[in-house]
Amino acid sequence: MSAPARAARDEPQAPALVISDSSDTDPIGLHTCSVPRLHLPSPLFRPEEYQRAPLVLLDDRAYLGFTLRHVPHRPGLIVVLADPDDASVYPRAAAIGADAVIRAGENLAWLHLRLHDATGCRYVDWQELLAGGGAEPPPAAS
Repeated sequence: MSAPARAARDEPQAPALVISDSSDTDPIGLHTCSVPRLHLPSPLFRPEEYQRAPLVLLDDRAYLGFTLRHVPHRPGLIVVLADPDDASVYPRAAAIGADAVIRAGENLAWLHLRLHDATGCRYVDWQELLAGGGAEPPPAAS
């Protein structure tokens, strides 16, 4: 193995970034997920944190604050919908280049798998995570 490849693998992985303006401490339902993550309101995340994060979860209630930041499109952006009756989220998610839209509390097995894969987290109870299915991907944002 070459020295640059070994160094890249040995560097600590950046945490997943959760952007939410909600006062709820767990607006997406990730308390049971053991991956490293950074939870910040839309006005406080730094551009470096946004670009470095392997996965970004955007609470749709923070959409306006997020768009006012004029951040560039990037892969690995997932919009989490709090109001299941809000059909306007899909065009808004597509406008910011989101990979997917999920409803808060739904598709959690799929989301946990994405988070574990993105962060390289090795501490996962696969039996618990996959019990009962639910690891199917949500519909695409576009």
